Amino acid sequence: MTDPSSKAPRLLVAAVIVAAAGAGGYFAYRANAKAPEAITAEQTPAPAAPSGETAGEPASDVAANPSADAGAKKKVPDTLPDITLAGLDGKPTKLASFAGRPLMLNFWATWCAPCRREIPLLNKIREQRKGQNAEIVGVAVDFRDDVLAYVKKTPISYPLLMGEEDGLAAAEAFGMGMAFPFSVFVDSQNRVLTIKVGELHEDEANFAFDRLKDIDNGVLTREAAQAAVADAFREMAAKRAKSESAEAH
Repeated sequence: MTDPSSKAPRLLVAAVIVAAAGAGGYFAYRANAKAPEAITAEQTPAPAAPSGETAGEPASDVAANPSADAGAKKKVPDTLPDITLAGLDGKPTKLASFAGRPLMLNFWATWCAPCRREIPLLNKIREQRKGQNAEIVGVAVDFRDDVLAYVKKTPISYPLLMGEEDGLAAAEAFGMGMAFPFSVFVDSQNRVLTIKVGELHEDEANFAFDRLKDIDNGVLTREAAQAAVADAFREMAAKRAKSESAEAH
């Protein structure tokens, strides 16, 4: 099996393959190509504004409606799409089987460095949010053998689904393409609250889950929660950028 880290660079050329030949062509290409560098959070398409609008609004760390790629404008669905993917045991599992509770879907791949960095945080957040009846589900858009080999070495406490062409189709059902990682927050009424594009941070995850709790408790409407998340994520991103800039100097 190929070392996961060697697969990252295939993505830039693979994106062209996807556009020209579809998901099947992409995975066939990826199995044989030599490697470029994985798309990072900084390279992902700019998130856009609230659900129902088209992509292309000013960039932020939160996306209610991101585009899947620079050339296509897609919309995030208002509610959880009807998606079925294989579990670790190979059995088909519907996303709807996790619905009816605060939910976070984390789209990732074994070759994606920011995706791998998120895993310990996701384990931690899931444990902390048990009292909220929240769930985190990982969706690996990757080869099954690679995912199974990876989870043997890396503790992952939350449920995992996976798929190659099916996984890519699931990402596109959320208005996204190969911009990994990205995390979808869904409320207990199966409505999409927001999508965080790029590596998720602990302050962002906790803020989003707290707003899902506010929705459940009738403290906020979904629209008010979406606005609060968008504003908070921008502020958090600005603070991180300022801190990283200060450390660099």
